Amino acid sequence: MARIGVVIVVGAIIASMIIANYMYTQYTTNYIESVAGEKITVGPVEYVVTFEGTHEGSKDVMPENTFVMIGITAKNIGDEKTLFSGGQLYIVDEKEQKHQAVYGEFSSKDLLLEWLEPNKAVEKTTQFDVPFDEEKQYKIIIRPQKDQSTVDTAVVCITNC
Repeated sequence: MARIGVVIVVGAIIASMIIANYMYTQYTTNYIESVAGEKITVGPVEYVVTFEGTHEGSKDVMPENTFVMIGITAKNIGDEKTLFSGGQLYIVDEKEQKHQAVYGEFSSKDLLLEWLEPNKAVEKTTQFDVPFDEEKQYKIIIRPQKDQSTVDTAVVCITNC
């Protein structure tokens, strides 16, 4: 009788380990790496990120350091409309420090919130306030919205790749 109990306990432990491993692989972030100008897909959205240069802001919004501007073409390749926002984007410097996008109405193409219709692309820009050095490497991280149901995250190298 004790042998059956031991077999059941060991079987339960092995089964729980298999289930835990399956859940871990299903919900672990999948980083997809790319360089500026290449298409990259995160969930139902296809992105092309380009480095647009730097600027010193406007009369209303001035950076602490320098604004690094990127261009983003986002195309919804899914069947339902989905949200795209500046909150999905981060810039990472060589020290692995993340900086969020800054909204400042610098152009008519500035990204704040944008609904992406199926099979339609939009072209937007956004900027990040960072201590910019032309010789260092900077990467853009694109995280999916919660409703996009994906574990993919894009990492796009924009300078010195």
